[in-house]
Amino acid sequence: MPAPHERTLRVRAAGSADLEAIARLHTAARAAYQRARFPDAPFDTAAEHTRLHTAWHRVLGPEGTPVLCAVRQDTVVGAAAYRQDVHGPATAELHQLHVDPGHWGTGVGRALHTACLHAWRAAGCSRAVLDVLWHNHRARSFYTRLGWRPDPRRRPAPDATHLALTLPLTAPAAQ
Repeated sequence: MPAPHERTLRVRAAGSADLEAIARLHTAARAAYQRARFPDAPFDTAAEHTRLHTAWHRVLGPEGTPVLCAVRQDTVVGAAAYRQDVHGPATAELHQLHVDPGHWGTGVGRALHTACLHAWRAAGCSRAVLDVLWHNHRARSFYTRLGWRPDPRRRPAPDATHLALTLPLTAPAAQ
């Protein structure tokens, strides 16, 4: 039987009405993982929120990027965005996956990931790729537990700030 917090979690398509909540949780999540590397830097500033709000406004706009959000008790607590065929045919790219830090470790990220897997497989994708910040050890560990591995087809970023990961979709992956 699922834990009480899992029973109330729902993943659905995100819309423009979710923009502010997604920008807010992304700002908080980014600040939390960046503080692990730069403890004194202010990453949750108004300027950073505005930057992420603008970025998510483009993603949620008419370009058709699929965006999912996780909702718990009418509050958006996580979001994921992905693209298809950017890195080749039948390839999905997990472009964003963020969870409000107050909900880390409660299954929100896993629920969003599972919803993405279902969408990618339904669209006929055979592999997925993502880039994760090298120093974001929490995210790297999360993706490793879900079956993601370094992508031998994609070279590391020239500045070595990101790690390219891949996940085969032909067989069910860890969910």
